Amino acid sequence: MRLVKERGVSVAQTARDLDVYENVLRKWMRELAADTQQAFSGQGVMKPEAAEIERLKREVAKLKMERDILKKAAAYFAKESMCSSASWRSTEGRDRSI
Repeated sequence: MRLVKERGVSVAQTARDLDVYENVLRKWMRELAADTQQAFSGQGVMKPEAAEIERLKREVAKLKMERDILKKAAAYFAKESMCSSASWRSTEGRDRSI
């Protein structure tokens, strides 16, 4: 960035020197211009927006897991209810004949 801003080297030449695509270097420059404090947080520090997205992804994964557990439980109890209902009907008919 300093090569382009302070020394006047072209973006294309700087991109070649750094062995990165020119559009990537331009993106980095836009990020720096938009938010100088958090443009390149680095060292494991995420931007607040990225941290929120990660938190929401974890929450979605947890909710999906809970949903799947509830679906399995509902299917289990529905099956159990049908079995017990069928056995109750078969014993009900026998009681009337006695």
